[in-house]
Amino acid sequence: QVQLVESGGGLVQPGGSLQLSCTASGRIYSINDMAWFRQAPGKERDLVAHIASGGSTDYADSVKGRFTISRSNAGTTAYLQMNSLKPEDTAVYLCHVKGYNSGSGRRPFDLWGQGTQVTVSS
Repeated sequence: QVQLVESGGGLVQPGGSLQLSCTASGRIYSINDMAWFRQAPGKERDLVAHIASGGSTDYADSVKGRFTISRSNAGTTAYLQMNSLKPEDTAVYLCHVKGYNSGSGRRPFDLWGQGTQVTVSS
């Protein structure tokens, strides 16, 4: 069993900053990919940022230069530092993690967090 816990959402004024975190715990052998998606009401779920096990990153064009994704040294926590927030960044942000379980078989896992609300408004 692997669990994900997200934290860090909230209400912030335009131009402000927030940091989200997503921690994976449980029977983990390895974590390959960690990513943040977001979904606004009535819209599709979109990729915001992705970080691979080797540290390479990808960002949606709309957040480049404003958001930074990183991982803890242990590799089990992903952070999303969001600066210069805009009202259009308002959405539920969801963590997505892929890796392998420890134990016999080394089965892959593909998990979504519960989501955390980010609201940018004055």
